[in-house]
Amino acid sequence: MRKIKIMADSTCDLSQELLDRYDISILPLYIVMDEKSYLDGIETTPGEIYAWSDRCGKTPKTAAVGIDVAERIMKPYDQENTDLIMFGISEAMSSTCNVFRLVGKEMEHARVFVINSKNLSTGIGIQVLRAAQMARTGMDAQTIVSAIEEARKKVRASFVIDTLVYLQRGGRCNAVTALLAGALRLKPQISVVNGEMGVARKFRGNIEAVIRKYAGELESDLKAADPQRVFITHSGAPDQIVNSVYEYLQSLEHFEEILITQAGSVISSHCGPNTLGILFYER
Repeated sequence: MRKIKIMADSTCDLSQELLDRYDISILPLYIVMDEKSYLDGIETTPGEIYAWSDRCGKTPKTAAVGIDVAERIMKPYDQENTDLIMFGISEAMSSTCNVFRLVGKEMEHARVFVINSKNLSTGIGIQVLRAAQMARTGMDAQTIVSAIEEARKKVRASFVIDTLVYLQRGGRCNAVTALLAGALRLKPQISVVNGEMGVARKFRGNIEAVIRKYAGELESDLKAADPQRVFITHSGAPDQIVNSVYEYLQSLEHFEEILITQAGSVISSHCGPNTLGILFYER
């Protein structure tokens, strides 16, 4: 039986504890500030990015996993009769999946399966964990990949953004929209559909009240979700907000596992502080 190794790019936003538990390797994307590149999750933090962005009035650029980085992490498995299952951020957002494919073509012995997650953050991570669990049951790589890609459309990934300033600085919304949203205290809910982000609804008020309302409006979907796990992923939201969402999800008495993770530098650089999302599979 061929061995299987699960890998994902750093935008999957899984905690180190989860990476260790499921033996998942991470390939970091790049954050570019002042013409210098930093490895996501290794050489810079979301806090440092926010400070730089506020000081410079712009959002850092981000770049796909480097071919040299991918080769360094992937190549050691080439001689081990290993199948590599690689998860990348949505191809509508990054060329990372293509980097994996290019390196995979150079492999002589390992087989490389690249999965376009059509998602971001733990919308990727929840797929990665499911694949890792399948691998532990002895399932072969092709069967795992087919199952993950078939279920991919059932991933529900959404999050509420406190401020549009960071999206505006990065050119993802215009200055007038950001200014108006700030003046009206509007907080958009962004949802990922078929690999692309879009505004699902808009809330109004302070971020704590908005996130409570956002979570409450998901209740029917949450109660109908796959009960195995749900993620709360945030970009440095205050503990009282994160804890209140956790307690709410507990009160539903539906999920076997409620996981809290913090968004990495790439995701945080675009969404800004106080962003929080609830991510799960529909049943």
